[in-house]
Amino acid sequence: MSQTSTTILASKAHKIDVTGTDISFTATGSEYKISATSTTLNNFAVRDLITVTGTTNNNSTFTIKTVSSSTQLIVEEIITTETSDGSTTITLDHTGFVSDKTKGDGYYSQPDGVHTVAHKVSATLTGAIKMQGSLATTPSEDDWFDISGTTFTTDQSTTISSANFTGNFVWVRAKATSVTAGTITSTQLNH
Repeated sequence: MSQTSTTILASKAHKIDVTGTDISFTATGSEYKISATSTTLNNFAVRDLITVTGTTNNNSTFTIKTVSSSTQLIVEEIITTETSDGSTTITLDHTGFVSDKTKGDGYYSQPDGVHTVAHKVSATLTGAIKMQGSLATTPSEDDWFDISGTTFTTDQSTTISSANFTGNFVWVRAKATSVTAGTITSTQLNH
């Protein structure tokens, strides 16, 4: 098979955080919702990472699966049902995002497993970008693991970084964490 280069993450920027006293959490079967009665939540997007603070049971980081409405998000990870009390301020911090999954060498049964990734970021980006792999054919959030040697921690002087990694991963993706400012211009994968 010939080499392919794919943009797996295109122009993603840090978003403003959201606070409110009307934010609640609902677990219905395998659907996990973060809702508000009037606080707007639709500035977030699918695959954004948000870190929740100020709750009794749900202080954690969640991956947005669906933006159902301007006041409702569905997340990948398990949450505990918790209603708002109208006085406790809950904060949803935008802390990063994950890219779409893309086929790795293992998907094509390629024997060498060699991948190259290149990140291009703004000089104002703060945070880290790492590659994750999965051996599952239909991965859930629990099926992803960090790939050693692929973390690029920004220092606001380096705007391009690349890494090589080897493995017969069925799927790979980029995950940006601890993002507090700036933009990832692109992440490209070649295998």
